[in-house]
Amino acid sequence: MSIELLLVLLLVGVFVGILAGLLGIGGGLLVVPSLMFILPYAGISEKIVIQLALATSLATIIVTSASSAFNHFKLGNVDFYAVKWLMPGVVVGGFLGATLAEWIPNQYLPKVFGVIVFFLAIKMYLSIHSQAKRAMPGAVMTTLWGSGIGIVSSLAGIGGGSLSVPFLNRHGVEMRQAVGSSSVCGLVIALSGMIGFILHGFSVAGLPKYSIGYVYLPALFAIASTSMLTTRIGAKLAVRLSTSTLKKVFSIFLMLVSTSMLLH
Repeated sequence: MSIELLLVLLLVGVFVGILAGLLGIGGGLLVVPSLMFILPYAGISEKIVIQLALATSLATIIVTSASSAFNHFKLGNVDFYAVKWLMPGVVVGGFLGATLAEWIPNQYLPKVFGVIVFFLAIKMYLSIHSQAKRAMPGAVMTTLWGSGIGIVSSLAGIGGGSLSVPFLNRHGVEMRQAVGSSSVCGLVIALSGMIGFILHGFSVAGLPKYSIGYVYLPALFAIASTSMLTTRIGAKLAVRLSTSTLKKVFSIFLMLVSTSMLLH
C-alpha cells in the first residue's frame, strides 16, 4: 500500500473516532464505503473487497468502540440494564451476521446495507419532534432485539449504533445514554463479527499479504491509530449538543451513507 493511501486511511480514522464518540457508532458506516473505494487502489481484487471492508471495519470498531465506551462510562452515559440484556443477543447475532455475509452474493451486500441504513435515517429524522416513548421490553425480548441488531450490524460491518441508538431512544433511554450504551454493545458486536470473518476467511485464496482471514492489517492499524485519539472529542460534543441536534446529525449522516452504498 502506498504512502498516499495510508495517509487517506489515517484521515478516515480521525473522522471515525469523532463519529464514534458523538453518535455511539463504531465508525463502520464510514469505514466500509471508504475501504470499498480505497482497497482496489492497493491492488486488491474486487471479488473480495466487500468482505475485507466488512471484516476490517469490525476490527477497527473494536478499538473505537472501546475508547468511546470508556469515555462515555466516565461521563455517566451508560444504561446498565439495557447493556446487560442486549449483550447475550449481540454476541450470537454478531457471529451469525458474519456467516450470512458468506452466503449472500457480493453484488447484493452493499444494497442490503444501503436499504437498512436508509430506513434507519428516515425513522430517526421522523422521531426528532416525536415525544412518544415505549417502555423497555423485558429481558428476553431485549436479548432477542440484541440478536437482530448483532446479525444486521455484523452483516453490514458496523458496530450497531445505527440500530441500537434508535432502539434505545425509542424505548425511553435518553439520547446521550443511548449513545454511550451503544458504544458498549458495539464493542461486543465487532469482536464477535470479526472472529466470524477471520474463521471464514482462512480458507479463501487470493487474500492480500498481511491479512488474518478477511481482516486487512495495514488498513486496521492506520484507521485505529488515529480514531482512538479522537473519540474523546466526539464524546465531549455529545454532552454539549442537544438531543434534537444529535438526532439531526445522526439522520443526515445515515442518509448520506445509504445513498452512497445504494449507488455503488
